[in-house]
Amino acid sequence: MAEGGKVMGIGDRFQQELKYQRGKLPAWQLDWARKPGMYKQYPADVPKVQLDEPDREGGAPLWDVLQHRRSVRKYSGEPLTTHELSQLLWSSQGISSRSQGFAFRTAPSAGALYPLETYLVVNAVTDIERGVYHYALDRHELDQLQVGDFRLAIAKAALDQEMAYHANAVFIWTAVFARSTWKYQQRAYRYIYLDAGHVAQNVALAAVALELGSCQIGALYDDEVNALIGVDGIEESVLYMTVVGRLR
Repeated sequence: MAEGGKVMGIGDRFQQELKYQRGKLPAWQLDWARKPGMYKQYPADVPKVQLDEPDREGGAPLWDVLQHRRSVRKYSGEPLTTHELSQLLWSSQGISSRSQGFAFRTAPSAGALYPLETYLVVNAVTDIERGVYHYALDRHELDQLQVGDFRLAIAKAALDQEMAYHANAVFIWTAVFARSTWKYQQRAYRYIYLDAGHVAQNVALAAVALELGSCQIGALYDDEVNALIGVDGIEESVLYMTVVGRLR
């Protein structure tokens, strides 16, 4: 396919083919009976890690936090506290309030469909074993998926970036695509990537507020990350990652 004499790559086609054009909007009806669930649930026998109740008031002034946000790639190695990890997780897309049966979150989402799931590789956090975890945000707790030292595996999967090895924790965001395509069809993919940006920025700002460092990672080996966290890469797949660590 060519546009203006230019051979279009897959990224170009993605941008062009998902445009909304006046008078040419797709017509569809929502099948409410087929609406996907909003929370990923692991079996009851998967070990759980209780998290501290997050702080919801006070903290660093927003303008100061924005002023000091930078990408940080080197860390001291001193562990994060469990409370700091709890705060970062809640900041990502935790539930900020509930009203009339609906749970509002700390990050916006197109159509309030919330397609993203949060996973963690814990490298050094007090009172939490090293391993791979899923953030059950509806309960504000962790599902323990694997126990062990995955520093080398996550660093290799992050396009061999050493900061993922030395960080205290690596946040991994996936999308359960059907949650958004159920309503927005193919256009949903644009919105899903926007959602990921909102969530990652929340973590970046929360890290500054906690006097921690973070760096966002978009360059990764998708299939290697998917295998590490146990998702199929089709119905659910990794989009984005962030490393967080204590400053040197």
